[in-house]
Amino acid sequence: MFFLGETAVNKLNDVIVRAKAACYVGGGAKGEPSRRGSQDLIWSDAEWEYRDSYFGGTNFIGQEVLWLRRTPYWAMNYYGFIIRPDLIDGERAGSTIKAALSRMYRAGRFLGGFEWTGEYGTYIGRSEGDARHFHGHEVITVGGEESYVLHYCGGLIIP
Repeated sequence: MFFLGETAVNKLNDVIVRAKAACYVGGGAKGEPSRRGSQDLIWSDAEWEYRDSYFGGTNFIGQEVLWLRRTPYWAMNYYGFIIRPDLIDGERAGSTIKAALSRMYRAGRFLGGFEWTGEYGTYIGRSEGDARHFHGHEVITVGGEESYVLHYCGGLIIP
């Protein structure tokens, strides 16, 4: 049985937040596509490597993987889509998400409840679990109407 204590979970959370903040939110380094048609963002620091690989634009699907000493250690899958194109488009949704997530990452986390209101709508994120295993979703509401949704799940990879 594999067990990851709270100190190790906190360290993992910190690494994930740094990687996420440096990539999508921070306009990170683009990597070679890992799969035909994918867009990949990469980050590394000492013994950690991270890759966010996704397909699409306005509607998109992707996977983030974190390696520890070249061994897959943690991963997350996600699917996001616009449900009210009359209220928000991909560019405005992306701008809202980047602004909200940058504030969440500055608080040192990527999971849990979080709300932020900006020029194009209100970002609301909810999740259950911690970096070991989790699932959640985020939405953007415009005028009180859900306009964009993203579902995600992930956790530790145990050989």
